[in-house]
Amino acid sequence: MSDPHSPHDPNVSRADRAAEVADATSADIALEGGSRVAPAAGARVVPSAPAPDEDRWRRALREIATGNAIISVLAVVLALLVGAIMIAATDENVQAASGYFFARPGDTFAAIWQSVSGAYASFFQGAIYNFRRPEFATGIRPLTETLTFATPLIAAGLGVALAFRVGMFNIGGRGQMLVAAAAGGYVAFAFDLPWGLHMVVALVAGVVAGALWAGIAGLLKARTGAHEVIVTIMLNYVGFYLVYYLLRTPGLLQAPGSSNPTTPAMKDTAVFPDLFGPAYNLHFGFILSLAAVALVWWILERSSLGFRFRAVGLNPNAARVAGINVKSMYVVAMLISGGLIGLAGVDQVLGTVTTGFSSGIDAGIGFDAITVALLGRSTPVGVLVAGILFGAFKAGGFSMQAANGVPIDIVLVVQSLIVLFIAAPPLVRAIFRLPAPGVRPVKARTLKKKEAAK
Repeated sequence: MSDPHSPHDPNVSRADRAAEVADATSADIALEGGSRVAPAAGARVVPSAPAPDEDRWRRALREIATGNAIISVLAVVLALLVGAIMIAATDENVQAASGYFFARPGDTFAAIWQSVSGAYASFFQGAIYNFRRPEFATGIRPLTETLTFATPLIAAGLGVALAFRVGMFNIGGRGQMLVAAAAGGYVAFAFDLPWGLHMVVALVAGVVAGALWAGIAGLLKARTGAHEVIVTIMLNYVGFYLVYYLLRTPGLLQAPGSSNPTTPAMKDTAVFPDLFGPAYNLHFGFILSLAAVALVWWILERSSLGFRFRAVGLNPNAARVAGINVKSMYVVAMLISGGLIGLAGVDQVLGTVTTGFSSGIDAGIGFDAITVALLGRSTPVGVLVAGILFGAFKAGGFSMQAANGVPIDIVLVVQSLIVLFIAAPPLVRAIFRLPAPGVRPVKARTLKKKEAAK
């Protein structure tokens, strides 16, 4: 007698198997971005009923306290607290006052307050709004700088997040950005096209180049089973040295008459227009990043392709049983992921570094995008918020260094600590005494035991 849940049972239709995968996917969406245990193929997941003695407000608070969003927020808070300790420890006034701490402890605490509050005030003025400026138009300029820094981070973070949702780790952002920047930049300075059309052609060239470069990893994984982490790391080196060679070769990417590995300036017809005029650096690339957020959200949440992506990411075996071509999903996901990261490369050459670029055009964005995707819990809106936050770190960090002498390395440490805390949710829950997800209140457990005893 055949097992009713066996994938080879002729009595089980493909529609039933697809419904089972849909149940598994829907159950896991509630835990999106956190630690997941994919249900076994053929197993239906029934959500647990709320505790009978728990009203809706307490239940809502419990869901917030055990959710992934609060972990991300608290991870940032913890990182800022550790950053404050480091700022105080490296401040000369604090070090001097601590030398006579037992004689006048108030001086040490006052120096700590002045050091930390001054640094974070400068961070706010460099990233959000500068209250020292007399006019709103100049005071709001730091916010536009934050959004400028965030523009490529959002696009690249979306690419990494989409790969995460399919169960793949795209760590090749650097190579994909470099190849996309080379393709888009070459079109931007080597061709004469009308305004508007020139920008579109350069944009498409860069996005397609990034997609094809990432598609190599997807194709190798689908055809040979090669691990995408190893392949994308190797492609980073290949992409870097390929672009470096092109930059050192006259007639290719190197500027005519120059011995430096840099390109000519991008032509004005291909450069992204400024959103608020020449006084601000924010350009049209930010609008494209917002459009990419909307597109990725629609793909993942409203399209059949997104359903197949999520099904493969949760359980490739169950997805294969349901009739999904898992290998083709790997290739398509890496193509889209590389295209999004390629958009970040195009943002750099057409919006930020328009006077010519070198092999350092990626500026570490390819690796920062991994952090952005982790902080954003691999959701489009989360990546948008995380990208803006890291853009603020970049803009505000320079202000802290200039105004207060805070080492820029502290900002990098804070970013690293955010990743550390996000990677260890039990640690964050233990520090803030948050309940673990799925744990019912004590009263609910006691009542359940009494009912079972009856």
